[in-house]
Amino acid sequence: MEQHLGFPPETIATFVAVVAFSVWLDLKLHKDSKDISIPNAVAWSLFWIGLSIAFFFYLKIHHGNEYADLFLAGYILEKSLSVDNLMVFVAIFASFGIKGALQHRILYFGILGAAVFRMLFIAFGTSLFGLSTWIEFVFAAIVAWTGYKMLAGVGSDDEIEDYSDHWSVRLTQKLVPTFPRLHGNHFMVDHGYVKTVMEQDSSVSVSWGAVAYATPMLLCLVCVEMSDIIFAFDSVPAVIFAILGLRSLYFVLAAARKYLAHLDKAVAALLFFIAFKLALQASNHLFHWPDREISSSLGLIIIFGTLSVGVIASLLFPEPEENKDTGVPTLRKADPKVGKGE
Repeated sequence: MEQHLGFPPETIATFVAVVAFSVWLDLKLHKDSKDISIPNAVAWSLFWIGLSIAFFFYLKIHHGNEYADLFLAGYILEKSLSVDNLMVFVAIFASFGIKGALQHRILYFGILGAAVFRMLFIAFGTSLFGLSTWIEFVFAAIVAWTGYKMLAGVGSDDEIEDYSDHWSVRLTQKLVPTFPRLHGNHFMVDHGYVKTVMEQDSSVSVSWGAVAYATPMLLCLVCVEMSDIIFAFDSVPAVIFAILGLRSLYFVLAAARKYLAHLDKAVAALLFFIAFKLALQASNHLFHWPDREISSSLGLIIIFGTLSVGVIASLLFPEPEENKDTGVPTLRKADPKVGKGE
């Protein structure tokens, strides 16, 4: 029987059907873009893990131990590598001042895009690896810079009202028509809406006229997609199931940040570690250093160890009551210094 990607057509069809139905179910139940609670996020994380285990046994029954073990190894590898993505997601949303409900909508599309990119990378194979070395250096610098900003307190979780001075708008507004305000959960706004807002508020401006404009929501989504593409260069053979559970894992971490005062410091420290790991990987590719690398197991130990320190510190030294978040978002204007290359 003719095979595709190493499997018979019926196995590929089963995989696609199961993934498509599960994604449809997930998105249908979360279509309202409401904040996701910890129990809900944990339940969906367990759902995706259970689905992966079920597919493992499907492969084991229909194709034997070899294919099943390869799938399981790839799944575990991708699950461990995806922890890096979670840390970067936290930093991106902090930089944009995007809160829970809007985070859900961005990851709603972002994780789907991640799955599509992974399948494209699998289809086109190793020809993409030659592009990754210098991109990894650049991304390592960006991740380190973001970690510094989180430690300095610039990238707080306060919502931003005016994005005119935000680094993302300043970088893109000359290439893409950009509207520097959020408009609900919309990624794009039309010219009529922009004209109405500008007539009502003289402080709002756009760099040039267009039929439609990108909002900061779309710019944030692009950053999420770009970060996953960078990590995908290092984990192309991984399994799509692990990616589909990434959103639920993020909301477990995001919800925990609300109650653990020092967890953000641990995340910021991990961003420096991730930047170092990316730079080391790029150096290995560029200078052919075979023995200078951080293994996946060591990386996981460092990540979970650092997060554990943040959790323990939060329990031993909780934030004073007067400093706790009241649940009412604070509006701020984007820091004009961020993104000027300092």
